[in-house]
Amino acid sequence: MQFEKIVLGIPREIMPGERRVAAIPDTVAKMIAAGARVLVESGAGAGAFIDDENYRQQGAEIIQDVREIYDRATLIMKVKEPRFNENIGRHEAELLLENGALVGFMHPANPDNHEGVKILARRGITGYTLDGIPRISRAQQMDALTSMSTVAGYKAVIFSANHLGRFIPMMPTSFGLINPAQFIVIGTGVAGLQAIATAKRLGAKVKTLDIRPEANEQARSLGAENIEFDLPIELAIGEGGYARRLSDEWYAREKEILAPHVEQSDVIILTALIPGEIAPVIIDEPLVKKMKKGSVIVDIAVDQGGNCSLTRHGEDYSYDGVTISGIMNIPATLPIDATNMFAQNAWHFLSYIVRDGTLNTDTNDEIIHSTLVTCNKSIVHHGTLLSMGLK
Repeated sequence: MQFEKIVLGIPREIMPGERRVAAIPDTVAKMIAAGARVLVESGAGAGAFIDDENYRQQGAEIIQDVREIYDRATLIMKVKEPRFNENIGRHEAELLLENGALVGFMHPANPDNHEGVKILARRGITGYTLDGIPRISRAQQMDALTSMSTVAGYKAVIFSANHLGRFIPMMPTSFGLINPAQFIVIGTGVAGLQAIATAKRLGAKVKTLDIRPEANEQARSLGAENIEFDLPIELAIGEGGYARRLSDEWYAREKEILAPHVEQSDVIILTALIPGEIAPVIIDEPLVKKMKKGSVIVDIAVDQGGNCSLTRHGEDYSYDGVTISGIMNIPATLPIDATNMFAQNAWHFLSYIVRDGTLNTDTNDEIIHSTLVTCNKSIVHHGTLLSMGLK
């Protein structure tokens, strides 16, 4: 059977505020039908309103002590990257079985996660990151990044509305009209497009900036106004249609073009990512100081370093009268739908990489090449090596 000899462990997520879980009863049933044994930590699904009994009915074994899961599981599936577990005084990367495997969002290029990546490599763990799934047709069903970006784009606008000290739509009053809030969405991939659609539904006027012509066309189709940025197309588009990293000179030019629009904005939603790499800094301190007091920045790119130089990971704070939101794990704030989406994506990825109980680590395969982080006691992920200064 496909998952023969695989003992799959589903621990409860320990990142503060994380309410998702890596598997739902439906995907657990599929794994067991394919030959796996599944161990689920008690309470792992509570944040997404999934009871232990729901997993047990599908054949999973419910484990009280997470250390037992790490001791027995040959493959651990998580939502978020390994972290230091305060309750037991050890890093999750140290708990995995030596020469075991890990699948989840590892965000390995983020310097905050380098320690965990190094531990995984040292201990011979085969690690795959789901934020590396390439945007190709055969990978669509496993594209967890796209699924979670949909959630993040939607909730980022809801967060901004909560922080903003004014109406978003145009409002008629007895003394005249209150103009609609001015939004800028930077990066119009999946998250950006969802942010545009949500902001427009709330009545905002939306401007966008993306370096890719196709992304700009999609933004216009949702009623947004493009901020013109005359960039040669060969510099803009990388593999799979994602944006490429620009030179410092082009980023400086981008900031110049943004400046007058930033001064007029009430909300800036930042979503610009380079797959597998640290996010580019697009909004710096001088630009923030141009913003109106009471305006808001929501930095969706924070998990990969952030698009704003002043973003604090996991914090909302005020800088010179501007609220800057660096909330991490935005999808965790919509745990029911986000968990269902993630779990289905993860199941399709596992189905792809596991054959006859063995993991596929062949980097000639585009999907494996993009997702494999550690293998044979080495760090092999291109963006991570770049971020560490090793390539």
